[in-house]
Amino acid sequence: MITYIAVGAVVLIVLWLLVTYNSLVTLRNRVREAWSQIDVQLKRRSSLIPNLIETVKGYAKHEKGVLEEVTKARTALMKAETLPEKAEANNMLTGALKSLFAVAEAYPQLQASENFKDLQRQLEDTEDKVAYSRQFYNANVLDFNAKIQVFPSNLVAGMFGFKTFEFFAATEEERKKIEVKF
Repeated sequence: MITYIAVGAVVLIVLWLLVTYNSLVTLRNRVREAWSQIDVQLKRRSSLIPNLIETVKGYAKHEKGVLEEVTKARTALMKAETLPEKAEANNMLTGALKSLFAVAEAYPQLQASENFKDLQRQLEDTEDKVAYSRQFYNANVLDFNAKIQVFPSNLVAGMFGFKTFEFFAATEEERKKIEVKF
């Protein structure tokens, strides 16, 4: 009888280890998939940038510095490999695009261009998708990190070397208080 109880306990422990390990692997894969969705949207945005730059060039020939900043930021994003590098490059590109759109406001003909309007709409749509993807990624990171930090699943996570993921955080620029004046 004691043998059956001991075997039953071992079987339950092994089953618990398998279920916990598999749930950690599933959560880790969800985090990776969520990151790939951010990456897809960042690449989509990067592919729109050359068209936007060419459209603006035709109207704002003397705004070379702004156009160079956008190009430099896009290149940095395309070369970035790790999450922190991509996050930093993404923030740099976002700032450069804000400058580009600010310059575009000074050119009514550019604002009226259908090509420019279409590119601007596509970029806005992509920015929304990046924001949603970041939220999805952070939700998955939260689930995964919590799972590997709480008892008893932290024991399995430690045994198999599961490590926490970093959240995709807002930049200092994005955290600044926005003042609206009328």
